[in-house]
Amino acid sequence: MSRILRPAARLAASTRAIAPRAPVTQPIAQISRAALTRNAYFGAAQTRAYAEGSGVKEYTVRDALNEALAEELESNPKTFILGEEVAQYNGAYKVTKGLLDRFGDKRVIDTPITESGFCGLAVGAALSGLHPICEFMTFNFAMQAIDQIVNSAAKTLYMSGGIQPCNITFRGPNGFAAGVAAQHSQDYSAWYGSIPGLKVVSPWSAEDAKGLLKAAIRDPNPVVVLENELMYGQSFPMSEAAQKDDFVIPFGKAKIERSGKDITMVSLSRCVGQTLVAAENLKKQYGVEAEVINLRSIKPLDLNTIVESVKKTHRLVVVESGYPAFGVSAEILALTMEYAFDYLDAPAQRITGADVPTPYAQGLEEMSFPTEKLIEDYTAKLLKL
Repeated sequence: MSRILRPAARLAASTRAIAPRAPVTQPIAQISRAALTRNAYFGAAQTRAYAEGSGVKEYTVRDALNEALAEELESNPKTFILGEEVAQYNGAYKVTKGLLDRFGDKRVIDTPITESGFCGLAVGAALSGLHPICEFMTFNFAMQAIDQIVNSAAKTLYMSGGIQPCNITFRGPNGFAAGVAAQHSQDYSAWYGSIPGLKVVSPWSAEDAKGLLKAAIRDPNPVVVLENELMYGQSFPMSEAAQKDDFVIPFGKAKIERSGKDITMVSLSRCVGQTLVAAENLKKQYGVEAEVINLRSIKPLDLNTIVESVKKTHRLVVVESGYPAFGVSAEILALTMEYAFDYLDAPAQRITGADVPTPYAQGLEEMSFPTEKLIEDYTAKLLKL
């Protein structure tokens, strides 16, 4: 049975038996709702030592995206950016800061508030040989342009018999933020990941953000880059290699952020940091060595890395903030059953967001998404600790 969060029942999750060697801790069912403070919900700043070595610098995810855009605009005259407030306002989240001054208003273009309109213009430009980068203030608003993305951009190469490529990058924040309610908190990873003709990536760290965005801009196919609003200001070490203008991360290549032998934990986007914190707590409390995989690429999916890890650990839990029904975690569990069933010592599990529109009320919102504590406790229960 898979773990699916439900808004009124998440804190009433089944209590777990405590192993004799472990210190007694308060079971989930007894945790006071008041104890879930805002800091506990959003977690500490995610500053994983992602890169090591000489020449390492601290980059925010925002800085990494900005650098990637600047480098690609500099190196490729066919590239341009368009979207709401990307130019004079420097972007709604300041990702395009300084690009208008550097490259001018022919290559950094403010648009009216009409996603279907400017997305259609971007697709037309791509079909004419240009390489547009189409920014959505949030992917919730991209629903206004779903025909242009799913039908025009994704289908043209196939329908033209491979003659007409559509080099376009769709990027912007995806998933929940803080207090933005049901219409601004949706996770579209599974939506776009199910569409033939689209490539879909979801970065976590600064290196992820830069390498995946540069790869997306250079790819001849339409690529959806699903960022996270809560990660823009988070800092990560950036390796000397990643600071160079030729740095890209290939699609379909996950990254093992933490090696382990007892359980495989697969996650994406902001949930990677939460999963790493949970994994460290499991080690401190129980001596468990969890292997944490940062998915990075949703489509194509790096199934091989997941399967090889499961062969080693014999257990799997997938963590995402999206809806449980037909989600990324559901797909990974299905593929694991097809390709690694014989290596599993226990049923593969998932931890997801709640199957409800995201509430606006803070208390209910906090109960609608995975937390570090929930990931830790549910994984311990899976391991029968």
